[in-house]
Amino acid sequence: MKIDSQIQTKFDEWRKPGGWKVFSKEILRVSLDIEQEAILDSVQVNKMTSVASGTSRGKDFISAVAAICFMYLTPVWNAKGEMTHNTKVALTAPTDRQVGNIMFPEISRLWKNAKVLPGRLTGYDIRTDNEEWFLTGFKADTNNTEAWTGFHAANTMFVVTEASGMPDKVFDAIEGNLQGNSRLLIVFNPNVLTGYAAKSQKSKRWHKFRLNSMNATNVLEKRIVIPGQVDYDWINDKVDEWCSQIKPEEFNEAEGDFQWEGRYYRPSDLFRVKVLGMFPKESSDSLIPLHWIELANKRWEEHRLNNFPIDNMLRLGVDVAGMGRDSSCFCPRYGDYVGQLEMLQSGGKAEHMQIAGITKNKIEQHADKFTGKKAKAFIDTIGEGAGVFSRLQELKVQGIYSCKYSEAATTDGGQPLKDYTDVYEFANMRAYLHWAVRDWLDPHKGSKAMLPRDDDLATELTEATWKFQSNGKIIIEPKEDIKKRLGKSPDKADALANTFYPESQEEAVQNLSGIFF
Repeated sequence: MKIDSQIQTKFDEWRKPGGWKVFSKEILRVSLDIEQEAILDSVQVNKMTSVASGTSRGKDFISAVAAICFMYLTPVWNAKGEMTHNTKVALTAPTDRQVGNIMFPEISRLWKNAKVLPGRLTGYDIRTDNEEWFLTGFKADTNNTEAWTGFHAANTMFVVTEASGMPDKVFDAIEGNLQGNSRLLIVFNPNVLTGYAAKSQKSKRWHKFRLNSMNATNVLEKRIVIPGQVDYDWINDKVDEWCSQIKPEEFNEAEGDFQWEGRYYRPSDLFRVKVLGMFPKESSDSLIPLHWIELANKRWEEHRLNNFPIDNMLRLGVDVAGMGRDSSCFCPRYGDYVGQLEMLQSGGKAEHMQIAGITKNKIEQHADKFTGKKAKAFIDTIGEGAGVFSRLQELKVQGIYSCKYSEAATTDGGQPLKDYTDVYEFANMRAYLHWAVRDWLDPHKGSKAMLPRDDDLATELTEATWKFQSNGKIIIEPKEDIKKRLGKSPDKADALANTFYPESQEEAVQNLSGIFF
């Protein structure tokens, strides 16, 4: 491959520090914001770059730009046109879907947009006529880390997206290849406080960046400048939904507090991760870490993608609105699988008959006509739910249960209900039920929980805190305190918790596995 003098001059310019930005503009024909340019500059000259990012901030886009710059600007040819320093680029992620649906489409768009780059697209690869010069994408296989040992070249680059979901041993294998002119770029949402990705943001080995979605061009301009990027309306909605307004004198930058449209706000953990690109606080008294929910979200998506059957009977959690609350909630759980939660707008009025009718229909539709096994509904009967429960009793609907959060956390025989480990007791039924959700989601206890992605549910589940009483029993913070911070009732979290109600002494065994299926 011979390169004429004019082109060689341009290559020399693009290879100078800061030249990748020029190449991305002139050849890839893209516009980068200041933060993206800083990331590209870092990858050009530094071996290891770590990017924690908020939602739709362009982390995979800038990763693709960096990967193509490295692929085309690092090979070296001699005067005869022979390649003397080859280049290999590897893109990887925890799942094949992330490689095929997130990473490589960005590569493909950039390559096609340039129109002049040598090579060809094939599968998840850019291949050239030189078999030692290529870019490839593949799922990281934790059972075959030996595959990384053969990835050697004069110039090597590894790009890892969703890096917080990647096991440490994969990174150990990758680091074994960081010799010579090599690069490692990892990008991720900072949803977990431990692991390789989290440590990268604290280590002096790395050049570190944080992409705040509030700094995105579309948000700052209050109009769509970059299609597909996070926009002003989405941020404005999430500030309202996921943050608490505070007084100016309460402002504390260490808490992640920020100013938005003339007012001061304190972010929830969900806002910190999804918008600010910050790690969650997740103090020791948080009931459910956000990371556990995201693991359950991934299992849910995998279940749907593979069309696995749902074998278990329905356990329907019902949280009834009324007297100022806007929505009733139906949470369908089938063993470890939770279907989409349904909200019924009531305009703050009690709609006992309507809720009773919907509950009756769902119970009857899910009855097993062959075995006679009935679906079950668990209704919060403190307040408006009592009217719904009474109506269902009048209709002689089978399989309905009254959940009273204030009742003692005991079996029908008066024995205390305990947690998964058979150690802890609970101050009341509310504490037991919400802790049951925690145990069900806990990956350290072999969780197989599957939850649909639902920002409201995630916010509600991560907001609650817990503590030990003086008698050693676990209690969850008052619901009114949670409502004050959220600005609304945690209806979805309560509806999910209802599905773990121990409907009989026989099923309310000391170990929660009896209600986990």
